[in-house]
Amino acid sequence: MEPVTILAALLGLVVLGVVLGAVHRARSGRVASAPSRQDPAIDPGELVPGAVLGTRATVVQFSTDVCTRCPAVRRMVGELAQQRPGLAHLDVDLTHRPDLAARFRVRQTPTLLLLDRDGVPRSRIGGAPTRAALTIELDRLQET
Repeated sequence: MEPVTILAALLGLVVLGVVLGAVHRARSGRVASAPSRQDPAIDPGELVPGAVLGTRATVVQFSTDVCTRCPAVRRMVGELAQQRPGLAHLDVDLTHRPDLAARFRVRQTPTLLLLDRDGVPRSRIGGAPTRAALTIELDRLQET
């Protein structure tokens, strides 16, 4: 094989990797509204024994032991829960609960489900959200 062909192939692979990485990064942490159909309410006790819903909203964070971004997201959501009366934060470790990963279609961690006061999923965030994006979504959710 010609050295120029090898160099062109390697350059092409690098460009492809950069493009795929940029697309993945752009999609991570985006807020997606729940489907328009009426999803059933989630019982927080099934996720975390003894847990209760927030009186205004609940953030369910799905994490794993090996997730590097989960601790920072956990701290951020915990701070927001302290600042916002009626907001609960449930942290679910999927390491020991793969059944929940399948049930809630968690494909990456962290994944956040934003529930209304009745426990109905209203939004979903796959990946680590920015504080601004999460704050906007919580404002919208807590107004309803």
